[in-house]
Amino acid sequence: MNEFIIREDIVGARNIRSFCVMIILLLAGLGFFLAGLSSYFHVNFLVLTDTTKILFIPQGIAMLFYGTGAIGLAIYLFLTILWNIGSGYNEFSKIDNIVRIIRLGFPGKNRTLFLSYEFKNIKNIKFLIKQGLNPRCNILLILKDKREIPLFPAQTLMNPLETEKKAILLSNFLNVPLENLVI
Repeated sequence: MNEFIIREDIVGARNIRSFCVMIILLLAGLGFFLAGLSSYFHVNFLVLTDTTKILFIPQGIAMLFYGTGAIGLAIYLFLTILWNIGSGYNEFSKIDNIVRIIRLGFPGKNRTLFLSYEFKNIKNIKFLIKQGLNPRCNILLILKDKREIPLFPAQTLMNPLETEKKAILLSNFLNVPLENLVI
């Protein structure tokens, strides 16, 4: 960061939470899948418990189904981590008077999402706090055509005080009003 350019890097899918969820899904899915196979073949594939006595219909087939689903989700999470889906950066440049929002998507022709807005099209910055059982806070870029563009991923756990400081910094840098919204 200098006086003319602010650049915020966005982590994306390569975070500790994604790794933990992937590992848990993979292990649980393998356990359920092997338990379902054990009940079908009457051979114990699990070391910790004897699953040969489980009836294949309906318990074994349900465990096989849930295990397959969990393994599929774990593979999906592995690929999103491998491809680093959602990573990128936000760049605010006083030199060009442009805001650039860059994100990586799934492989293909349109893998990189590139959004660019001139400063004159920015109406304000909105600092959004959602309270309740799952409290969240985020910073939104509000354009004059009433579009609201989130500057950080929704799953990012951010400290409200630090997020508010970032919102104030961006508001001052872009010379636009700051709107606070508590829901």
